[in-house]
Amino acid sequence: MFLFRSPSSRSVDLGLAVLRIGTAIVFINHGYQKLFGFGLAGVTGAFGHMGVPLPGVMGPLIAFLEFFGSIALILGFLTRPLAFFFACDMLGALLLVKLKDGFGKSELEFLLLVASIALLLTGAGAYSVDAIIARRAATRPRSE
Repeated sequence: MFLFRSPSSRSVDLGLAVLRIGTAIVFINHGYQKLFGFGLAGVTGAFGHMGVPLPGVMGPLIAFLEFFGSIALILGFLTRPLAFFFACDMLGALLLVKLKDGFGKSELEFLLLVASIALLLTGAGAYSVDAIIARRAATRPRSE
């Protein structure tokens, strides 16, 4: 039966690509809003108002991570390090801002945290720049 059979490696890689790209689309939307909607000064002010430590550093850092990091994540480039930073981003959003209003108002951030952790643990999959780099490194002759 199809439902109970282990997935093929191709299916797993397609699933990782869907997870990676879908997660990146959500993050890029938030980064775009921070950079081009609020602007860096607006993000800094909002982070300060929300009680985020070092808002003058964290606001722009998060805005750039969410926008430019998402572009790299769509391509599957530097997936594991970016997934780590996205997980930290969402953990900070949950602990510093969202959970004050209860879990019912923080499902998106929780889901993005879990998706980021999944990508951190699995990597980008075969359909990614990371995989191309890994294949090239594996076929490159080693000099001693």
